[in-house]
Amino acid sequence: MPLDKLRTEIDRIDRELLRLLAERQRIAAAIGESKRGAGRAIYAPDREEAVLRKLEEIAPGELKPSAVRGIFREIISASVGLQLDRPVAYLGPEGTFTHQASLKNFGHGVPLKPLRTIDEVFASVERGEFDYGVVPVENANEGSVVRTLDLLAESELKIVAQIYLPIEQCLVGHGPLDKVRRVLSKDIALEQCRGWLSRHVPQATLEAVDSTAAGVRVAAADSTVAAVASSVAAEMEHVPVLAQGIQDRRDNVTRFLVIARKANPPGSGCEDKTSVVLSLRHKPGALQHALEPFARRGINLTRVESRPARSRVWEYLFFIDFIGHWESPEVRAAFADLEPACERVKWLGSYPNLGQ
Repeated sequence: MPLDKLRTEIDRIDRELLRLLAERQRIAAAIGESKRGAGRAIYAPDREEAVLRKLEEIAPGELKPSAVRGIFREIISASVGLQLDRPVAYLGPEGTFTHQASLKNFGHGVPLKPLRTIDEVFASVERGEFDYGVVPVENANEGSVVRTLDLLAESELKIVAQIYLPIEQCLVGHGPLDKVRRVLSKDIALEQCRGWLSRHVPQATLEAVDSTAAGVRVAAADSTVAAVASSVAAEMEHVPVLAQGIQDRRDNVTRFLVIARKANPPGSGCEDKTSVVLSLRHKPGALQHALEPFARRGINLTRVESRPARSRVWEYLFFIDFIGHWESPEVRAAFADLEPACERVKWLGSYPNLGQ
């Protein structure tokens, strides 16, 4: 078939796709109204994942599963963005890894609002200014974001989703490397790259700032300053990338959480993960007694971490993640058994165990 006729056929298919997408949007708007009337959450991560998996399964062989997921991620994003009344808040500014995690999870069709601090994200969602917020919680190599943990322990917000984002750090600046005197970034980003920085810019001092993107903005105006940040942040500020992949480990992944005022019901078709925080009574073997009910019921603990309690000196909180939903019979029975060992048990949320 001649090229001009092939292009005409593509144009016809595109028009039909647009018609069908508009029809899908109208149905999505009706679903949103139905959810509001029933008091249900607009954002349903388990349902989204079930839809994406099904589409990957039924897609014709000419379409790769990754392409199907990417296309429909944005189609679903447009539908969710149409239904949401407010943007999704995230730890900003634009160009940070939290911004990238928010885009990965919600797509480009959902409006996003950058906020200055993790505290502001929690507070604004608590006040109802935003329905959802995105914050970092842990890095695979450098550990937890302690401010997020502290606020989870204090807040009534619930975790409704998790996002895993591979992190490639770059050195951003005007250079050259031997002229760099200061390297700026978020503290955890500097730690991820400390070995590389000591070898390649040993003359530079490392300085923590509010965000990776904030460091890029300083580097944009001062040739003696470089920043550790993403290539996305560098592109947004029109600053050259001096070196890519400078993180000390290749398996550098950060986990982010989506927080909301309403908790998720048990998922359908997706494995659930639950997060809780415990404070234990002061007696020998308290932690062992607290963990035994999980082992007896075959409940898989994926994370156990202790943090000093901010309310009392020398008191500790234990943050625990495990597979299963808070409302499942096995989990409820386990917590009934461990209650005598605990002064406090707080459910932080149950959410689809996705994204790893």
